[in-house]
Amino acid sequence: MIGAVVLRFRKRLYAIVTLAVACSLLTVGLTNWRDSGDGEGSHARGYLQQIPVVPACYIALAVGVILLGWYWLRLAGVITSIAEIIADDKTSDLCPRKTSSALATWSKADELHRAIAERFDELTTRTGEYARQVKDLQLQIQLSQKRTQNTEAIIYSIRDAVIVVDEFDKLLMANEAAGRLFNFDFRRSQHKHLNELIGADKSEFADFLSRSKQSKGQAKRQEIEFTDGDERTTFDCIVSCVYDHNRKVCGAVAVLHDITREKEISQMKNDFVGHVSHELKTPLASITAYSEMLVDGEAGDEEMRKEFYSVIQNQAKRLNRLIEDILNTSRIESGLIKINKEPINLAILIEEQLQMIRSYAEEKNIKVTGQKPIVFDQVNVDRDMISQVIVNLLSNAVKYTPSGGTVRIETEVDEVESLVRVSVADTGVGIPEDEIDHVFDKFYRVGVNKKQAKGTGLGLNLVKQIVEKLHGGRVFVESQVGVGSTFGFELPLATGQTAAMA
Repeated sequence: MIGAVVLRFRKRLYAIVTLAVACSLLTVGLTNWRDSGDGEGSHARGYLQQIPVVPACYIALAVGVILLGWYWLRLAGVITSIAEIIADDKTSDLCPRKTSSALATWSKADELHRAIAERFDELTTRTGEYARQVKDLQLQIQLSQKRTQNTEAIIYSIRDAVIVVDEFDKLLMANEAAGRLFNFDFRRSQHKHLNELIGADKSEFADFLSRSKQSKGQAKRQEIEFTDGDERTTFDCIVSCVYDHNRKVCGAVAVLHDITREKEISQMKNDFVGHVSHELKTPLASITAYSEMLVDGEAGDEEMRKEFYSVIQNQAKRLNRLIEDILNTSRIESGLIKINKEPINLAILIEEQLQMIRSYAEEKNIKVTGQKPIVFDQVNVDRDMISQVIVNLLSNAVKYTPSGGTVRIETEVDEVESLVRVSVADTGVGIPEDEIDHVFDKFYRVGVNKKQAKGTGLGLNLVKQIVEKLHGGRVFVESQVGVGSTFGFELPLATGQTAAMA
């Protein structure tokens, strides 16, 4: 009788445990299903979260636990009934009139009862183990979901364009940078074929991605250029294959890094080295040639030797100016140049530089004029640097003005804008309209004027660097072919406080 009571208690306990486990699984599954349906709820939601695989697994486990519990409860009911019958038989057999047959039946029933009880205990223990395994599986699934979310968040935050496709070239994941590059909505483009999302003008990328996936080798790398109107961008594209547990290719990941600026910088460095080499060779060639003639005694008289000395000296000065311009440009661009600013009357500084340039202008029969000093044109600048700016503009104007022309430098104070404007106007050859925007570029020389005068193409670039980068001013130019050009710059006026601090 006591055994039957124990069986009924275990039956109820098993029913309670089974029901609790099933309800827990069902609740978790429905919660996950509801969360997975909210496609717009998180920026880091990807392809895996939009398919309710995990919620379906939870619900399937819950149904399985309920069916298993129902089956074992039925079996336990039968076993309990048998145990009660056996217990009743045992009680009736305790009377004095029991037979040997009843004793044998009692013994077998007792053995059956013990076997059933042991089996029931084993099943109860196994059910508890299954419950623990289900909880462990829950934790592992939650951890996997968290890792997936973190991975997707990292991919979405990358500035480079990232695209993930499956084995059929259908989009699984893409970040915002990829959406901007290929002009598609990266959140709503899952399961679409890559060719549907990428236009014909960018088909080179889709072809490279397919080839890299078919090769089944290591990551492939290639530079790809995209053209959008007149704008051309270059990308360093790296494609890596994704493998499943059987080492079969199940997709690919492509990362596109914009290297347009790096390519431009590399080309600028190459151009710089080429220009410097060319400019250095010209004076060095003259110095070498005339020095060799002097050594060989080809200068027969003193007058010819003086001429050779003069050429060597002039070319050496030209070489020195070129090196100084290169060094100054390099120091300014690297931020290593030292600036010693002080309040200076700009008109007086201009008058000092005019005295230096007039002798050079008189040799070409060019008239250089200025204006009377302005009282309130004080600026806070580096004296030597601004002097170099003025000299470069004046010498450039004289250089490209034919004999008999004029060069005029003027200063104007704009009290409303609190700045002073200096302009150098000439009656020279002028600059074509399509080349005006490039005259301040490094090593740039106007093509039609190269024969007019020699130059390195660094003077105007140095003017721009000194005025704009070191003094916060602005350079400007106006020109008309055959009429002349006007170069100039603007600098902020020095306030009373600035002048006192300096």
